[in-house]
Amino acid sequence: MLIKIVRDYLRPYRGLVAVLVGLQLVGTIASLYLPSLNGRIIDEGVAKGDTGYILRTGGWMLGVSLVQIAATISATYLGARSAAGLGRDLRADVFARVGDFSAQEVSRFGAPTLISRNTNDVTQVQQVVFMGAAMMVSAPIMMVGGIIMALREDVGLSWLVAVAVPLLALSVSLVIRKMIPQFRLMQESVDWVNRVLREQITGIRVVRAFVREDHERARFAEANTQYTGTALAVGRLMAIVFPVVMLIFNSSTVAVLWFGSHRVASGQMQIGELTAFMSYLMQILMSVMMATFMSMMIPRATVSAGRIGEVLATDSTVVPPAEPVALPRTRAGVELRDVMFTYPGADVPVLQGISLVAEPGRTTAIIGSTGAGKSTMLSLIPRLYDVTGGAVLIGGVDVRDAALEDVWGRIGLVPQKPYLFTGTVASNLRYGDDRATDQDLWEALRIAQAEDFVRAMPEGLDSPIVQGGTNVSGGQRQRLAIARALVAKPDIYLFDDSFSALDLSTDARLRSALRPVTRDATVIVVAQRVSTIVDADHIVVVDDGLVVGTGRHDELLETCPTYVEIVESQQSMEEAA
Repeated sequence: MLIKIVRDYLRPYRGLVAVLVGLQLVGTIASLYLPSLNGRIIDEGVAKGDTGYILRTGGWMLGVSLVQIAATISATYLGARSAAGLGRDLRADVFARVGDFSAQEVSRFGAPTLISRNTNDVTQVQQVVFMGAAMMVSAPIMMVGGIIMALREDVGLSWLVAVAVPLLALSVSLVIRKMIPQFRLMQESVDWVNRVLREQITGIRVVRAFVREDHERARFAEANTQYTGTALAVGRLMAIVFPVVMLIFNSSTVAVLWFGSHRVASGQMQIGELTAFMSYLMQILMSVMMATFMSMMIPRATVSAGRIGEVLATDSTVVPPAEPVALPRTRAGVELRDVMFTYPGADVPVLQGISLVAEPGRTTAIIGSTGAGKSTMLSLIPRLYDVTGGAVLIGGVDVRDAALEDVWGRIGLVPQKPYLFTGTVASNLRYGDDRATDQDLWEALRIAQAEDFVRAMPEGLDSPIVQGGTNVSGGQRQRLAIARALVAKPDIYLFDDSFSALDLSTDARLRSALRPVTRDATVIVVAQRVSTIVDADHIVVVDDGLVVGTGRHDELLETCPTYVEIVESQQSMEEAA
């Protein structure tokens, strides 16, 4: 997967890569030429006392060194540009793919691992591409060129190359084989730490309310200990590599000096040739060490690439139609026709045989006990999930046959857990319509009973909202989420238990203010409070994934025992009547 990702995402930068390879070739050739010139200075200049030769050759060496420096700097710059571009494009594609996921895929992966795959894992791939551009291209050139140049200097010592290089490669490869599973475990440990930390930050109020700080510290300590242990295991393996490399380096230097000195004494080799041969052997071993260093990074990057590839290869279960059918331009109703839905891996369907019709100009309410499937029903309308049986229709058109943007553009959803984005009150409201004027925003806030507290903020519409909207109360978040849906002026309003954090008087005022605005729209309200839906035109009672009653409030009090139980659990029958 690493090779595939690098090949695909470096394709737009193949021109830069080609120039980079050329520069690396020039720089490596210049580096290989220098020891030979140095050897000539010793043998032809120093040994013979020819100062002119020393100056001429030294000047030539200086010029070659400048060429090497310029080529290396340019190659490093181009490598950084290419790697950064690959990282940017890869992050963008992962982000776009996650954005196309349905709720099912997001739940399967989980938010913490999706975040770490788009940050930490992409960084690992980007780093290995940069290091590969800086090292891996020049390493084989230097190794092959070094062997050729060493043989030119003296064939009699070439057996040292034949011993040192395989010994170094074998020693390092044995360590690398043990590092691969540790790198895989390290990435999983990063996911675990992210998940625990995210849960603790998000649920800090719950943790403090139930005095569970010690328990959460223990959870984080467990995840952190696993990650630390894995990192230490990898660190110990890395710590073995460099002493082995240095041992082979130094042993090779001693061997060259020992056996080379005998050849110099016997007249088979000159001192300059011995010096050049030693430099070439060091360059050969250095190239092997560079490849080794890259090999230490490749296993972790391979694991990361596999995790990224898993996200990119996952298709959303909510698939846009090849030939979308246009939804009617008129106000459209919603129909659930014999709907069945089963969560992936579940043995029992959460919804079965659900049929209901929500017409424009009427408020349809869905009520039931916790876990009855109310929110799941609502999630099927905007195709956050796709039904596993039956059909969901908007204006008589199956939502699976309509373009996703067309479906979403007709719906204003207020989710059960209202989420606000980092920005301002105005920027959050304009998620509904980015062309809305300030007057439109204030009107939506007035209807949502949010005008008073927004005007009380120091900067009004420009007041800051932090991530998740945690700097406002739960009820204020709900009202801002309702205002956001109102700004969109959709044909269909979906309120998923969106009034639960409001007191009864605010709830009543808000519902009263909504009636004129939603007079011609289709309104579907999921609620647990009877007072919220008592005036609904049509109430659907759901129990254990089945519709057990339909009608108005008064009718259900006479015909539906489940509804009566819900009413009695919240207020007396006299108050309900």
